[in-house]
Amino acid sequence: MHFWTTVIVLCAVWPCALSVTRYSIAEEMERGSVVANLAADLGLEPGGLAQREVKLDIFHNKKYLDVNKKTGELYIVEKMDREYLCPTKTTSCFLKLDVVIESPLRIFNIELGITDINDNAPHFRRDRVELDVSESATPGERFSLPNAVDPDVGINTIKTYKLSVSEHFTIEIQTGSDGTQYVDLVLTKSLDREESAVHNLILTAVDGGVPVRSGTASIIVRVQDTNDNPPRFDKQTYTINMTENSPIGTLVMKLNATDLDEGLNSEIVYSFTLYTSEKTQDVFALNPTTGEITVKGTIDYEDMKFYEMHIEARDKGTHPLLGQSKVVVQVTDMNDNYPEITVQSVKNTVDENIPAGSVVALVDISDRDTGENGKVSLSINQNLPFMLNKSSDRPMHYKLIVSEPLDRESVPEYDIRLIVTDAGTPPLSDNETITVHLLDVNDNAPQFPQSFYTIRVMENNAPGALLSSLTAFDPDLHENQYLVYFILEKEIANTSMSMLFSINPENGNLYALKTFDYEIEKEFLFHIEARDSGSPPLSSNVTVHIIIVDQNDNAPVIVSPWRAHGSVVEEKIPRSTDKGSLVSKVIALDTDSVHNSRITYQFLQVTDATLFSLDQYNGEIRTMRMFSYRDPRHQRLIVVAKDNGQPALSATVTIKLSTVETAVKAYSDMTEVPLEYDIFSDLNLYLVIGLGSVSFLLLITILVTIVLKCQKPKPSKAAPPCRNSVISERNSTIADSTLVSNDAYWYSLFLAETRKGKLVVRQPVPKGSRYIVSSIPRGTGLTDTSDSAASTLQVRVQCSILNS
Repeated sequence: MHFWTTVIVLCAVWPCALSVTRYSIAEEMERGSVVANLAADLGLEPGGLAQREVKLDIFHNKKYLDVNKKTGELYIVEKMDREYLCPTKTTSCFLKLDVVIESPLRIFNIELGITDINDNAPHFRRDRVELDVSESATPGERFSLPNAVDPDVGINTIKTYKLSVSEHFTIEIQTGSDGTQYVDLVLTKSLDREESAVHNLILTAVDGGVPVRSGTASIIVRVQDTNDNPPRFDKQTYTINMTENSPIGTLVMKLNATDLDEGLNSEIVYSFTLYTSEKTQDVFALNPTTGEITVKGTIDYEDMKFYEMHIEARDKGTHPLLGQSKVVVQVTDMNDNYPEITVQSVKNTVDENIPAGSVVALVDISDRDTGENGKVSLSINQNLPFMLNKSSDRPMHYKLIVSEPLDRESVPEYDIRLIVTDAGTPPLSDNETITVHLLDVNDNAPQFPQSFYTIRVMENNAPGALLSSLTAFDPDLHENQYLVYFILEKEIANTSMSMLFSINPENGNLYALKTFDYEIEKEFLFHIEARDSGSPPLSSNVTVHIIIVDQNDNAPVIVSPWRAHGSVVEEKIPRSTDKGSLVSKVIALDTDSVHNSRITYQFLQVTDATLFSLDQYNGEIRTMRMFSYRDPRHQRLIVVAKDNGQPALSATVTIKLSTVETAVKAYSDMTEVPLEYDIFSDLNLYLVIGLGSVSFLLLITILVTIVLKCQKPKPSKAAPPCRNSVISERNSTIADSTLVSNDAYWYSLFLAETRKGKLVVRQPVPKGSRYIVSSIPRGTGLTDTSDSAASTLQVRVQCSILNS
């Protein structure tokens, strides 16, 4: 539905005419809805708009209306929200826009009235309201509540408020001068916090639109306490039975008054009233906080048969309230004389090895009562190695004796509690404690925490270095636990352990007396004894395993190619050598452990890096290409052999290679043979000196044995005359070998014999002699770098030369 009214205002200049047309539509109309026939309302022909340009204003960056040029109808392009287009809450909402039609130019003013629909529900700015109301509040008292808002206008805005059902509250609605409704919460009935401490209400705002819309808010009313409830006891009178002579501090009863209030209004203080006698207050005590009544004096049946206590409970409110009650204590007569224990004699200290059956104490018991109340008995209620022996002629006399063997290390002293009890109803009892201290006896040998100790010592240690602390434990006392440590004598290679190690006799600290060398000594095994100072002394021993840990303290020694110390190795190779040919091989030995003795090889200096390659693991030097006429005749190679230690040690060898046009002469003219090589270093010198005297007799024996064997008839077959020797004669055919240097034959023979588990050494012999190679199996023990091994090796080599 829409309506329109047209007002025509003539322009001062023709043909422009200004007219105002008003329309009214409901908000949120669908897109495409027709507002009016604009052409008919403006007096225009609908068909004439197709050839004329029509423009309409844009609001809020949106085009809400447009004109159908065929029919002349004004229709909705975008939904219109009245609350968005007219944010101020007014009853009327108009959109003013100009319609411009060209050819000829005409301008029309349109006012579009947007009527409200109920598209918004009321809502509260605070959906949760908490109120604190005293339970002493009077009916009719008011509390302001937040009002709801509704962006709609007219009949669609808030119409009324409703409150959920409550017997204590209601609401009253007031209207302000601007038409806004305000809500007050009104108390209609007195509150009682003890009945209900919290009231949960729902406030609902309802509008007048169709359909009706609403919004809610939660109202939480917390009732604040007032002191309106006095303390109350469970009973007005309490009756308690108490026996006479009850111990001081005995609980008679605990009063329990309750107060329904909270906070200080519910905290209660107990006290005696003026009606309670002073004598009663001297016998009983009342805790003002907990209400506990305890005995603080002597209750004697013969003195007073019953006691009356008048007690009041008062709260801590501003205006305190109180409640009262009475407690009657009936006294019961009983066996009120306790039996007694008298210790006639006692041994407070005994040896821990005291025999079973020995008397420790003599005890008498008694009771002043008569009859059943005067019959008494003595007992030990603990599980102890002691027992009571009752005398047959004196019933009240007992002996305390040892029943089991004693051990001071397990229990150093005993507190023996003797309990005497009479036969009264109820029975009375008393107790006496006898303390027995045990004196120590040397009955425990020292004990080490471990039966076997493994101690790792880095070689090259400083003499006097602390290796470990071997401490034993003796549970005995005094001199029986004072320990002295010894190294049990043991000789290794005529050397006493006391020359290698020292132990502090007082604390068991183990020290090294010398510097150890892993290459000479790898481990030691000996025993250490710990002995106490008792009488007789007891002892125990422990096995100590010393493992010498290797350091990288030996540099590699280059054994091939052989050269005098500091000299250059000269080799000759033909210029026609093929690519990949073996030129030389560097072999280095390292006496350190496996990890530190892993050797790698690399060029330190090379004349032509493109001509030779070096295998970093086996030290083989091979040609990478054939020689050309541009390559110099002399090549200088410096090879470094580096071990795997930290830090790494190394050795170098300089090889001078000379190329020749023809093959070198036969090996029969060469002056060096693989015979002997001194693999000793300066580090072994001190061992040679130390063991020289011991090795002398062994060397003489080996020398005589070898000479006798060498005098045996030589077999017809070319076999070695000496045991464990291999003799190899060279012939002229070796000259055709690919390796034509002085060391070529030595290298190949060295490798072959080494793979068989033998050690090959060499030494120059006079020119013209046949080449003799001596190989020694590694299992003979002659590969050690010692004077004995070297001497034996020299004898075997000389024997081989004589037989050849």
